[in-house]
Amino acid sequence: MDRRLVWIGCALLPATLPGAAIAQAYPVKPVRIMVGYTPGGGVDTTARIAAQSMTEAWGTQVLVENRPGAAGNIATEFTARAAPDGYTLVLCNIGSHGVTPARFAAKLTYDPIADFSFPARFGGVPNVLMVHPSVPMKNLRDFIAYARKHPGKLSFGSSGVGASPHMSIELMKSIAGIDILHVPYKGASAALADVLSGNLEASVGNFAGAPLSAIRTGRLRALGVTSGTRSAQMPEIPTFAEQGIEGFDVTGWYGLCTQAKVPVEIITRINTDVNRMLGTGQALRQRLVDQGIDIAPATPAEFAAMVRQEIAKWTKVVRETKLGGD
Repeated sequence: MDRRLVWIGCALLPATLPGAAIAQAYPVKPVRIMVGYTPGGGVDTTARIAAQSMTEAWGTQVLVENRPGAAGNIATEFTARAAPDGYTLVLCNIGSHGVTPARFAAKLTYDPIADFSFPARFGGVPNVLMVHPSVPMKNLRDFIAYARKHPGKLSFGSSGVGASPHMSIELMKSIAGIDILHVPYKGASAALADVLSGNLEASVGNFAGAPLSAIRTGRLRALGVTSGTRSAQMPEIPTFAEQGIEGFDVTGWYGLCTQAKVPVEIITRINTDVNRMLGTGQALRQRLVDQGIDIAPATPAEFAAMVRQEIAKWTKVVRETKLGGD
């Protein structure tokens, strides 16, 4: 009987541990980072870089799981419904917690704010409009001028309908008054591959990952970045705003989100550890910088406030440009 009581007591111990002890023990099993896009794009690349550094720091596997579709919404919804224990995160971004809530607010089965907590932000990254080197356009001004002379003749690919890259070009089209055809793919890597092969004139995607590499090696030509300021990684690429789209600023961002009911001690542990990994001289920081990401760590409260601002911003854009979902 005594042995049975000891066994029962041990089994119940995790439920009675104080918050500090729970956070200190975390993680005790593999952690998943959900990605709402196919492998090879900026979101996926960032998730894998983060997972590698987190695995090294924690001594526990951090795995990336791709669940592409619905402009990233499948992975976001899955995360919202997962057990609130800190072991299912999502690589949240401007698409999942900015554009998608603005376009499909009435259709979402979760609340992008109330159902989530925001333990760690990595930083920001622009989208970039790219063309094959054989295309005669040298910059965004050339691209717009051609589109005005030949309405409906130009095409651009993206990671999918409603994602941040697609929406940034739709916004640019609305401001510039041009007609170009959107070709949606199931992921950024597929769109990029068709431009690299010359099967498509242009593609737009997050600067991070494969696009940055393709531009650096001369396999693609960058026409402009969507952020309000030039990228520190390739400052020679002008912004859209510098090329006649006044006030244009679409800056993507990456972070880790999880369920709202995850214990605050675990949220604090993730934030503290990730922010430490993003410090000067740390491997995660350098790996992300090499991918074109401007590092911008934040507290969970600061990150949540930024997400609310993003949803408000894109809601206004969707309303004014009539770019909402069907």
